Amino acid sequence: MLFSRRRFLQATGTGLLLSPAARLSSQTPPTLPVAPMVKEFPGISQVSIVQGDDRRKNVCAALAAIDDQILPKLRQKKYVVIKPNIVNTVNQLASTHADALRGIVEYLAPRFRGPIVIAESSAGDTLQGYENFHYTRLPGEYRDQKISLVDLNREGRSEVIPLIDFDLHVTPVRLAARLVDPDAFVLCSPS
Repeated sequence: MLFSRRRFLQATGTGLLLSPAARLSSQTPPTLPVAPMVKEFPGISQVSIVQGDDRRKNVCAALAAIDDQILPKLRQKKYVVIKPNIVNTVNQLASTHADALRGIVEYLAPRFRGPIVIAESSAGDTLQGYENFHYTRLPGEYRDQKISLVDLNREGRSEVIPLIDFDLHVTPVRLAARLVDPDAFVLCSPS
């Protein structure tokens, strides 16, 4: 029987794919220890999950649940940067809701007396996004908190940070200076 090159490669490729599967199916599965071992890793971020119907209260409660992780770092900073996501300046579903920011501010109110900067660099007009999603109301709602809104694109201050790309090459990347400022406590809010 004659084989074409295509039929030969199909036959050998199928054999190569099936041989590991056949070996694995004949082996007995590994047994797991009776109690799983959990190892603590220092420096790993803590996560808090809260469920409820009020976004503002949920965000505030989630931060309060990890208060012991936040407060020691917060006390060392001069100001707070809240970094929302404004992916689309018109569609609220693609951007952080103002109530999430209210929850963060309400968490910070009894714990931090310094300035709070809400800072974003949208692909569109960031200030228009602030207006559309009612972020502009926040400074008036929380007069004791010294809240300001900053468009990182218009501010124009950046630092070049070396990062590793998908091909494992070091690539210089510009990041907004506020987000890497050692005096700033940065909170990112995607919700």
